Amino acid sequence: MNQKIISGPDPGQSFIHFILFEKKNRSYLLVAGAATVVQFIVFKLLYPYPDFFSDSWSYISAASANLDINIWPIGYSKFLMAFHSLTHSDIAVVAFQYFFLEFSTLYLFFTLLYFYTPSRTTKNILFIFLFFNPLFLYLSNYINSDPLFAGLSLCWIGELLWIVNRPRPYHILSQAILLFLAFTVRHNALYYPFVAAIAFAISRERLWVKLAGAASGFVLAGLFVIHEQDAAYQMYGLKQFSPMSGWLLANNALYIRGQIHVDSSQLPSAETKELDRLSRKFYSDQPSDFHEYLAAYVANFFIREPSAPLKQYFSQHYRPKDNHENVKAWGQASVVFSEYGKYLIKNYPIAFTRYFILLNTKNYFFPPLEKLEVYNLGEDDVPANVQDWFDFKTPNVSAISKDMQASILSPFPYLFFFANVLFIGSLIWLFAKGQYHLMARELRTGLFLVSGFLIANFCFCVFTTIIVLRYQFFPLIITLAFPLLLIEYLDKKETENKKVVSPGTDSVNLELSQA
Repeated sequence: MNQKIISGPDPGQSFIHFILFEKKNRSYLLVAGAATVVQFIVFKLLYPYPDFFSDSWSYISAASANLDINIWPIGYSKFLMAFHSLTHSDIAVVAFQYFFLEFSTLYLFFTLLYFYTPSRTTKNILFIFLFFNPLFLYLSNYINSDPLFAGLSLCWIGELLWIVNRPRPYHILSQAILLFLAFTVRHNALYYPFVAAIAFAISRERLWVKLAGAASGFVLAGLFVIHEQDAAYQMYGLKQFSPMSGWLLANNALYIRGQIHVDSSQLPSAETKELDRLSRKFYSDQPSDFHEYLAAYVANFFIREPSAPLKQYFSQHYRPKDNHENVKAWGQASVVFSEYGKYLIKNYPIAFTRYFILLNTKNYFFPPLEKLEVYNLGEDDVPANVQDWFDFKTPNVSAISKDMQASILSPFPYLFFFANVLFIGSLIWLFAKGQYHLMARELRTGLFLVSGFLIANFCFCVFTTIIVLRYQFFPLIITLAFPLLLIEYLDKKETENKKVVSPGTDSVNLELSQA
C-alpha cells in the first residue's frame, strides 16, 4: 500500500494572510525588518562609502553617456541613470540595493514556508542565514549589478515555485518581466528561459498556458538581444549582442594555448595569426611554474592582465579616448578574439576540457572571493567620473578596514562547497530510500525545478564564464535551502518507519511502512 506524504499549504489560506496573520510568521517578518534596518545603519557607519572597482567605473560611464550597449550588460547602467534622476546620493543607491535584496529574500523565504511547512529548526536556520548574513551587506555595498541581479533572481525563482504549485495566469507576465530584467542586468540569465520552461511544463496549467508561459521568457530575452545587436550596429557597425563575448571565448581558449602545438598556417585570418604569435611569445616568456600560477587565478587572467595577449593585441590596435570609443574598440576586437577562441576550442577539445573546464569546475565548488577580498581595490580614492556621479566633495573614500572583509567572508567559499555536497548527498539518500514518489507534490516538483536550475547554472558557468563567489550568491541560497527541506523530510520518514517497525509490531503495519 502506497501512502503519499502530504505537507503542502492550506489551499484556502492566502499568501498575505499566511504572512501577516499567523503569529510565528508575523514575528519572522518583524524581526527581519528590524534586523535589516539596524544592520544597514551599523554597516554604513563602518563603510560610509560604496565599494568600487573597474566594473563600477564602466557602469557609471555608460550611465553618464546614456549608452544603449556597454562592455557589461546595459541594464544596471540604466538603473543607475533612473536613480540618478531622483537623487545623486550614494547611500540611497546602496540602501535600495540592500533593501530590495532583503525584500526579495523575504518573498522567497515565506514562499518556502508556505509551500513546504518546514520545522521550526529548519526555519530558524534559513532565517538566520538569510537575514543575519554579512555577505548581503558587502554585496549590496558595491556599485555593481550583483545585488540587483540576485534580488531579481530570487523573486523570479519564487514565481516559478508558485507556477509549479499554485499557478495563476498573471504568473506568465510576472516571471517573464523578472526574467527579462535579470537578463538585462547580467547575461548569466541566458539559461533562465529554459528553467522557466521546465516550471511551466510540470505545472498544472492548461496546455496553451504552458506554451505561452514557456515562450514568454524566450520572446522577451530575444527582443533584448535584438535591441543590443541594433545598438552595437549603430555604434560600430557590427550586429553583436555583447562586446564581452569574444573576449571571454578567447580568454577561456588561451588557458590551453601553452599546452598545445598550433599550426598557425591553419588559423582562419591574418588577425588570428597575429594574436597567436602574441600568445605563443607570451607563453615562451613565462617561468616554468606559470601553469600552477594560472590554475590558482580566477579564470579571467587573459582579460584582466595588461601583459596578456588579448590586452597586448588591443593596445596595439586601439587607442580609445573615452568610454564610448572603448566600448566600440572592445566590440571590434571581440570579433577577432571570438574567431580565435572558437578555433582553439573546436580543434583541441580534450585540452580545453583538461586545462579550462576542470579548472573552472574546481572554481565552481570553491568560488573565489575575488573583489570581495578588499575594499575599493585597496585604493584610497575613486576616478573622477565616480566622484562627479555621486557629487563627492573629494575623490577620497574610506572604510573601517580595507581587508577586514576578507576574513569575515572567508568561510563562504567553503559553505558553498558544503551546500553542494549536502544537496547531492540528500538527493542520493532520497532515491536510495525510494522516497521520491512518496513526497508531497509541492516538494517533489520544487526539487525537480531547482535541480534543473542548478544543473543549468553549473553547465553555463563551467563552460562559458569566470566563476567567483558574488556570481554564485543566488545559487548558494537555493543550494542551501532545498537540502535542508529534503533532509528534514527524509529524517521525518526515518523516524516514522522506526515507530512502525518496533517490537510487537504486527505484520500489517510492517507492510505499510515498507510500502
